[in-house]
Amino acid sequence: MIQITDNAAKQIHKMLAKRSRGERGLRLGVKSGGCSGFEYVFGWEAAPRQDDAVFEAADGATVFVDPKSLRILDGTVLDYDTSLLSKGFLLENPQATSTCGCGVSFSV
Repeated sequence: MIQITDNAAKQIHKMLAKRSRGERGLRLGVKSGGCSGFEYVFGWEAAPRQDDAVFEAADGATVFVDPKSLRILDGTVLDYDTSLLSKGFLLENPQATSTCGCGVSFSV
């Protein structure tokens, strides 16, 4: 399960409203890479793929996750940071055992 915070849901809606390609949800995934072994990947899609898990916030913001990534992302909280120092999606992943110094990659 992926939990979508109110801040993340608002940002998903805001970003989708600026797009004109028919995207209706945020794709969240994991790929091999980085200095710690895995990296998060984000994208926009019009519909989920056949085997995707679909997570929906209370306001209808939708996140699509493929089955392989879900094994690593299960229990993750998707948030959006609006601090003065940075803006962007944040993932609190209970499966991650460590992250690299730059915060881009992680290990499980």
